[in-house]
Amino acid sequence: MVIRSKKARQSRELPLLSYNLKKLSEEAQNCRNCDLWQNATQTVFGEGSPNACIMLIGEVPGDQEDLQGHPFVGPAGKFLRAKLEEVGIEMKRVYLTNAVKHFKWERRGKRRIHKKPSVGEITACKPWLNAEITALKPKIIVCLGATAAQTLLGRSFRVTQHRGEFLESTIAPYVMATVHPSAILRAPDEDSRHEQERQFLADLKKIAAIRV
Repeated sequence: MVIRSKKARQSRELPLLSYNLKKLSEEAQNCRNCDLWQNATQTVFGEGSPNACIMLIGEVPGDQEDLQGHPFVGPAGKFLRAKLEEVGIEMKRVYLTNAVKHFKWERRGKRRIHKKPSVGEITACKPWLNAEITALKPKIIVCLGATAAQTLLGRSFRVTQHRGEFLESTIAPYVMATVHPSAILRAPDEDSRHEQERQFLADLKKIAAIRV
């Protein structure tokens, strides 16, 4: 059951409480907490098994995610899925989502280029992420990139200082931050990309080694 105050019903600022991921996803389609919905095709809510023990959190949907309505289906998402498979993490154990549920972009020629969400937009969307965590109760949370990490761990958190570490947190028994797959794909040269990929795989192997 979704519980909503009269004020929230009037402002469409959602959600307040739900323990069902399917209902949350349906509710999120009507979200107007910030203005990003105006230029997005649709809300891109999290997806995965309701029994998933691992939650992976990115920043914001990309162009393909916005068009298809599913998280992590663009180039970075395909890279991530391939690396999860490589370390032996089955997708049935994984729930994929983003800190912000609408695509933020700017036009460059014919292309829609990703833009980093503002603090206000992240804050407006955080109730959805909190609700997903509450509903799923994951044993492991992996923050992919600075936006996801700072959303959950505070704005002073630095992925560069703590990547690959298991962090003390009340949100899940195991919490880790690492780089976003898109950062690896943007590496300036082949050697740099190879090294970033090696480090990313090492982080994922730590997750794969946990038995929950």
